[in-house]
Amino acid sequence: MNVQRTWPRGCAVALTLALALAFALLGAAPGAGAAAEPKPAVTLSKSQAGTGGSVTVTGKGWRPRALLMMLVCGQGTPAAGVPGGTNSCANAEGRAVTTGGDGTFRKRLPVAEPPKACPCVVHVATVTGEKAAVDAAFKVAGHPVKPLSRPRGGRLAVLADTRLDGASGLLTWFGSPPSRHLVVTVGNMGTAPVKDPVFQVGTSHGVFAPQWEEQQWRGTIAPGAKARVRLPVELPAGAHGDYLVSLRYGSEVLAEQPWGVGRPWGVTLFWVLLALVVPAAAFRVGMVAVDRLRPGKGRARPPGRHRTRRVGAALPGATRLTKNALLARAALLRRTDTAPDDSAHTSRDTGSTGLPWFTQDTDPGAPAGQLSAPSDNGPPTKGKP
Repeated sequence: MNVQRTWPRGCAVALTLALALAFALLGAAPGAGAAAEPKPAVTLSKSQAGTGGSVTVTGKGWRPRALLMMLVCGQGTPAAGVPGGTNSCANAEGRAVTTGGDGTFRKRLPVAEPPKACPCVVHVATVTGEKAAVDAAFKVAGHPVKPLSRPRGGRLAVLADTRLDGASGLLTWFGSPPSRHLVVTVGNMGTAPVKDPVFQVGTSHGVFAPQWEEQQWRGTIAPGAKARVRLPVELPAGAHGDYLVSLRYGSEVLAEQPWGVGRPWGVTLFWVLLALVVPAAAFRVGMVAVDRLRPGKGRARPPGRHRTRRVGAALPGATRLTKNALLARAALLRRTDTAPDDSAHTSRDTGSTGLPWFTQDTDPGAPAGQLSAPSDNGPPTKGKP
């Protein structure tokens, strides 16, 4: 007996719809991706012009609101690009342009002789954001033409993504030069070994061309082999903002790596503190100088003048006294101030409660006697020497 198993009609319909939808998505995916991400393109109004003329550059398919740089470069082709970098371009006569909301632009570019010989191209590349570049063939009338230089022996190429190793320290926060290490894996695509290759590391900021510095890597890369290259990179002191690190070998740029450097806020803090401390210190110094130069402070008084006045004012009934009397009374007061115990003892012994200068011998009611020694100016007494 043969048993035949049948699928439910609902399951069969659902399976058919799922397969149809999958085939539709697979067939529409390439076309949709191409329509969503068009490739940048550039067209020129003329293929040849002389120095002093101009050419109109028209572009489409670029990122909306993107900043582009247009240059006339030598030793370049649309297929190979510009192997020598922007050093082979007429940078002084370059023009910047911003794309519209639909990714198109139109700009006149003055024609100038590049520093390298032709074949020449009009090089259009993005300045910020995702990198994109297009080269259009162009001939500069009257400019010399030389064939492109081809590398001999070994040829290096980048095999992996580049990166920057390292971190900023405390000194970088106070304006010290930021430093990193550019790490890249290169391979020898040529037929001869490359021994101790000399690379060029360049750093650029904004729309400026990179400043190249030669650095030699010690080692030998055999044909078909690869090596990990680590090269130091250093920026000027106080650098901050968005930088681009480029690696070049010969006339070919191998890799580019963006580098965002933070602002050295320690320098700003230092200047703020200096602006607060210096005025405060100047104010303190000024106050000290004012205290020392204030009129009337620290002047010496005439000796004896004010003390004589005090003595005269302290004596009872002394309204009009002669100078000699004032000096005698002042000396007497000083003598009594220095020996108070002797005066008190004498007063207790004699039982006198009068003033110190009135004693029994100088009592006004006592018989007059000789109060002082005889004068030497009188006539000598007879019988006495």
